Amino acid sequence: MSTPSPAIAAPARLLSASDLAMLAVVVVWGTNYTLVKDALEGMPPRAFMALRFGLAALAMGLVLLAVEGWKPMPWKVFLRLTGLGLVGNTLYQLFFIEGLARTTAANSGMLTAVSPVVTAALGAALGIERLRRPVIAGLSLAVVGMLLVVGARGPNLGPATWLGDLLIVGCSLCWSIYTVGTRTVGTDVSALRITAITMLTGAPGVVLAGASQVITMDAASVSTSGWVALVYSALVPLVLAYFVWFRSVQQVGTNRTTLYGTGIPVVAALTAWAVRGERPTLLQTLGAALILAGVLISRRRDTPQGTS
Repeated sequence: MSTPSPAIAAPARLLSASDLAMLAVVVVWGTNYTLVKDALEGMPPRAFMALRFGLAALAMGLVLLAVEGWKPMPWKVFLRLTGLGLVGNTLYQLFFIEGLARTTAANSGMLTAVSPVVTAALGAALGIERLRRPVIAGLSLAVVGMLLVVGARGPNLGPATWLGDLLIVGCSLCWSIYTVGTRTVGTDVSALRITAITMLTGAPGVVLAGASQVITMDAASVSTSGWVALVYSALVPLVLAYFVWFRSVQQVGTNRTTLYGTGIPVVAALTAWAVRGERPTLLQTLGAALILAGVLISRRRDTPQGTS
């Protein structure tokens, strides 16, 4: 009697569905700034922030009700999500918009480049996610590549930008805490519910911070393309991309998810090239190659010691 031959494992796919979804998020976030910036003439920054985030939170709440309905949750879980909403949405949005107004875009890019390292270190320190060797190697390459991409824009660190720089560092830290903190909620709460509740609890502070500019804003001075851009930036980069981001955090962890964020400056540079004719430099091209290599290396499994 012949014995059945062992099943041959199917080769691992180069890119999983989660990888493709995160690549889509990178494209959305990387193109958003360039696509929206030129269209939002006549709208004060905090007014834009308040209207955009208020619309996004409302839309996310409606999506949650339509998909999952109303489900009660333990108060401890709700309070934890509320805290994450205040840190990852209210404080993050305020630090970002006020920081960007007081520093340069190049400085912002340089200072946020280390965010994946902070996220990975924070997750490891809290015992949420182990730092595997491929992840460490991938993060190292990707962060260096990100620094090369954004560094070509000419950062200018000095006393004139210190406050803005500090606020940008603060917003990066808020995002790291937000991302890692969602892992502490557990898998019993869906990514959609986590995203919706943290946005809804973070929205009041963001809306209140921009309310004065919304009231005094001359709505007639905002072009039709400006209003379309506001709606787009609320529904796609915030509602859709936030959901995909936190679903990826649940599925593949904070380290691999955050590492994809290093590709955002590459997409931003390519968008600026297509829209404004800003040709990427040799250093930016090298940086993009390092980011791609870092992402691919991070997907490898650890090789057990003692094996060849």
